[in-house]
Amino acid sequence: MSVDQVREPAPTSPRRAQILREAAQLFAARGFHGVSVDEIGAASGITGPGLYRHFRGKDAMLAELLVGISEQLLAGGRQRVAEAESAAARLDALVCGHIDFALNERALIVLHDRDLASLSDADQRRVRRLQRAYVEIWVDVVREAYPGFDDGAAAAAAAPETSREGEARARAAVHAVFGLLNSTPHSAAARGPRPPSPEAMGELLRTLALGAFAAAGAA
Repeated sequence: MSVDQVREPAPTSPRRAQILREAAQLFAARGFHGVSVDEIGAASGITGPGLYRHFRGKDAMLAELLVGISEQLLAGGRQRVAEAESAAARLDALVCGHIDFALNERALIVLHDRDLASLSDADQRRVRRLQRAYVEIWVDVVREAYPGFDDGAAAAAAAPETSREGEARARAAVHAVFGLLNSTPHSAAARGPRPPSPEAMGELLRTLALGAFAAAGAA
């Protein structure tokens, strides 16, 4: 299946979803190779052998977690862009959607950063293709919202090199904002004894992300 054929992931059974949640937390805390099937089973309230009725093994769990979240981000990004009525609204929707992911799926961010290489080569390629497609959604919307990155189609016709430079700058800005938003799990321990509420943290991240795009697009 190509990234153009990605659909909203099919619902999973409550038991299967629970196993995946527990596996994600354990993998994030101790690393993929530091967790056994029996430990995932104990955390899920099911015997280790019983897990094999739902998954072939740890590798299958890791693949479903990382490929699955990549599919969800891409499908969600496409939906948000389709539903918004202006470039500014599309960008805001993308930012808010990614913030929801960063605040609610911290274990998956840690897992991706540390254990992506534990996937099979085919699953790694799949994740990378999905991620590239997700990034390109953002790049297109950022360039539309902030023509200062380049002059769009006119620049492409009159000065292709300028347009390519603008696209590269927009892509670099998108990756920088992803770095900001995806750092949320890693900064959790440094927030002090009274961290901001999830709502306050989300609004802060939104302000920073949109401000970064505005500043870069005006440069």
